[in-house]
Amino acid sequence: MADRHKRASSQPSRSPGARRCAIYTRKSSEDGLDQSFNSLDAQREACEAYAASQRHEGWVLLPTQYDDGGLSGGSLERPALQRLLSDIRAGKVDLVLVYKVDRLTRSLPDFARIVEVFDEHDASFVSVTQHFNTTTSMGRLTLNMLLSFAQFEREVAGERIRDKIAASKRKGMWMGGSIPLGYQVRDRKLIVDETEAEMVRHVFRTYCELGSVRLLESRLAAEDVTSKSGRRLVHGALSHMLHNRTYRGEVTHKGHVYVGEHTAIVDAPLWDAVQSLLAENRADRASGSKADHPSLLAGLAYDGDGETRLSPTHAVKAGKRYRYYVSRTLVTATRSSSPDGRRVPANDLEQLVIGQVRRFLTDEAALFAALDRTIPGIAERRKVLDQAFRLARDWPKLAAAEARRILLGLLVRISLHPDRIELHLRPDHLPKVLSGSARHGSLDALPDEMIGSPLILSVSVALRRAGKEMAMVLETDPAAAPTADATLLRLILRARAMWEKVQRSEVAGLSELATQEGVSGSYASRIIRLAFLAPDILSAIMEGRQPKELTAVRLLQECCRGLPVEWQQQRSVLGFS
Repeated sequence: MADRHKRASSQPSRSPGARRCAIYTRKSSEDGLDQSFNSLDAQREACEAYAASQRHEGWVLLPTQYDDGGLSGGSLERPALQRLLSDIRAGKVDLVLVYKVDRLTRSLPDFARIVEVFDEHDASFVSVTQHFNTTTSMGRLTLNMLLSFAQFEREVAGERIRDKIAASKRKGMWMGGSIPLGYQVRDRKLIVDETEAEMVRHVFRTYCELGSVRLLESRLAAEDVTSKSGRRLVHGALSHMLHNRTYRGEVTHKGHVYVGEHTAIVDAPLWDAVQSLLAENRADRASGSKADHPSLLAGLAYDGDGETRLSPTHAVKAGKRYRYYVSRTLVTATRSSSPDGRRVPANDLEQLVIGQVRRFLTDEAALFAALDRTIPGIAERRKVLDQAFRLARDWPKLAAAEARRILLGLLVRISLHPDRIELHLRPDHLPKVLSGSARHGSLDALPDEMIGSPLILSVSVALRRAGKEMAMVLETDPAAAPTADATLLRLILRARAMWEKVQRSEVAGLSELATQEGVSGSYASRIIRLAFLAPDILSAIMEGRQPKELTAVRLLQECCRGLPVEWQQQRSVLGFS
């Protein structure tokens, strides 16, 4: 046994009429190979007995042993087989003996290549239990038939294995392979390793924070976070980890996803946040700010249903490039089968959105009220308002990448309806946008109580044909839209500023507040009630939609009479109902 794979230093010289015989043995699995007498020994013993019966034909056994243990017959990449073929090419072997033909190979094309080597060097092949050899045409025919069935058996076995794997994965079973970081295998099942699982969650959370696999790789390297084998987590491994649905307790097979038997490591909100960010980064690479012709709203524009995202695309006519945002239904179906799909000129939509964002950034009253929760200090809020104004003023000078960063930071989505476009803004993100740290959907670093609902700006528009192209047309002239009453706004802003001083205990009471503001105590007590206006009343005043009779004087008069605290009563008193 110990010298099975030793090769003799020299081959016996060939005497006239002698046939130098080599025995080749193979076993697919390694089971039992450590036994004193195993399958390879049994094959060799049968071949030796057959060779002994043919001594009268001049058969002489060579001392070299060609044994492949634990190797499949579906490939020629076997060490002993390659040594045997090399010796045949060197003219050291005249005859090859095997126990059965499938020990040499189970593939008909591979057998044809082996026989070609035999023919080129006048060597023959004998299967000792099937009683044929390749020296006769009948032997070749029989052998080809047997090999065809051997190959058929191997392919059927492969199909059975693949079917079993598919059925097992449909049941959520883990079918082997590399063990993901965060799990151990016990009884052929994935079991959570809590120490590694927390490391996986840290990877997901850090990606949400950084928004870049490259930055994530650098951060983890600095933190000395490694894989199971102790190796550094590089870009490819991290990308695979972030996409690996195993961490959601799922099993995938050929594009299908099934509920797995194992426990999830990453919860749904964190998983969804990571997948959304990965999708946005793909959109950036494909058609966003990194493209030759950037689509600034890629990943933001949706059909009116709020579920179907519009995809950036383009067409070239007469050498001119036309960009669009189109519904997915128009990409995957014909226009006639999808009449509700949208195909919006990209430049028109982008200019409309940018115009609305810039208009919002210069609306001090709306911004002042929107930043109430995020920035309670008046001085700090004033600083942000000044920065917002400068951003709106300098917008035409922005690079595409910077403009897209700001839009992704401020906008949650853009919903396209048949008669209007709605911009869902997050004013509470504005400080992060101005500091350069905001990303689309990023709510980290903001306490829950400081996160408000998105502010929706609605613009009435229609798609109309202009020449050969579709154009987006505003239904109303922005210049003719109602404007806010500046006196009313100043009155409300002053009331809110005075109430904030009381909240932060900057004054001992209304008397001290009145003294600081330079007004009487009664005036201070009346005006401070305006800090408690209903949100819809406040929005209407900021947008100039209040009743015509509601002026600053009328509002002060109502305060003197005792403005109700209950919002429905406020609407009735001020003429909103």
